[in-house]
Amino acid sequence: MTLRIAKTFLVLAVALFYSFVVLNNTTDYDSNFQFVRHVLMMDSTFPGNHGMWRAMNSPALHTAFYLSIIAWETATMLLAWWGGIRLIRAACGTAAEFNRSKNIAIAALTLALLMWLLAFLSVGGEWFLMWQSKIWNGQDAAFRMFTMIGIVLILVVLPDVDRQP
Repeated sequence: MTLRIAKTFLVLAVALFYSFVVLNNTTDYDSNFQFVRHVLMMDSTFPGNHGMWRAMNSPALHTAFYLSIIAWETATMLLAWWGGIRLIRAACGTAAEFNRSKNIAIAALTLALLMWLLAFLSVGGEWFLMWQSKIWNGQDAAFRMFTMIGIVLILVVLPDVDRQP
């Protein structure tokens, strides 16, 4: 039962984290919008780099990118809350019931991992060369998030059994 409670609370903690992220990105829109805008414009990458042809200077594209990130975060948040609630409801059931209840939580955690790997580490970090920026570089934060959520996902997918040691 302890392991089930741990899995449940970790999923709910991810849901709470994403709730704060969505709240911050909607109530203080401009702060992280500036981050996205500068990464897309590549205006703080190494001078004279040969990847500047990738830069996007369209305010409409900046807005579209940022809104897609917020939508992605919102979907992750909703799935994580839903998944956590399903785990709570199944916590006292059989191992088979608890294992079946994990699918939404697994989807939420996978969606979160994809955000940090695709949007921040791959697209932002490598395509838009965010790693070159001393000011607008979110790779360390993205790696921390990817690692933390990855650990939660690994724990959640471990199969539960009716008799735990």
